[in-house]
Amino acid sequence: MAGRSELVVSFGEMLIDFVTLRADGEREFMFYRNPSADMLLTHAELNVELIKRAAVFHYGSISLIAEPCRSAHLRAMEIAKEAGALLSYDPNLREALWPSREEARTKILSIWDHADIVKVSEVELEFLTGIDSVEDDVVMKLWRPTMKLLLVTLGDQGCKYYARDFRGAVPSYKVQQVDTTGAGDAFVGALLRRIVQDPSSLQDQKKLEEAIKFANACGAITATKKGAIPSLPTEVEVLKLMESA
Repeated sequence: MAGRSELVVSFGEMLIDFVTLRADGEREFMFYRNPSADMLLTHAELNVELIKRAAVFHYGSISLIAEPCRSAHLRAMEIAKEAGALLSYDPNLREALWPSREEARTKILSIWDHADIVKVSEVELEFLTGIDSVEDDVVMKLWRPTMKLLLVTLGDQGCKYYARDFRGAVPSYKVQQVDTTGAGDAFVGALLRRIVQDPSSLQDQKKLEEAIKFANACGAITATKKGAIPSLPTEVEVLKLMESA
């Protein structure tokens, strides 16, 4: 990645969803779709030059549900990979949008081997493996030799990470949860930013743990406020939380 920009391009899901909150800040979703903008995207509408400039190309799985967006998604991955970008995959499972659990599992895993970095939640880990456990032997069922990093987020317990030559766990920061919407996105965005700034962190355990600590702090702060976008923290806020802990 030497000489590449620090641009992270995300292939997002442009749909409308309504979020309700439980007393503990956890969420429930209701989606307004069929069709929504993401379903109608074609490969001819891709901003190819932007994708080619990316240091990281990040995507989820919702865009795999229907054509023509599925083909556009796959083509965008190809373009990014050919241009030398890292491919980052957060399945972001939303079962209600899929025709069936079986189809969701099959399509989510259909592009698994192409990713350099994968982040799953403990719920997604159980969904994809069929095993209610976050032990290493279960997580490693999702590991592929082509991967550089596999992460399992554990909510307020932090996350576990698996690289080619080392693995470990990083605890989160204790905060009062108000709304967890966007916390996972904040975590991933912050981690990718740190990796782009210093790609050697994927081979250096100490650097990687520092990057994950930063990402955990971003996710934790996001959960203390309402709303996915307004709750995103500044770097100053993140560093302040890390120092106080």
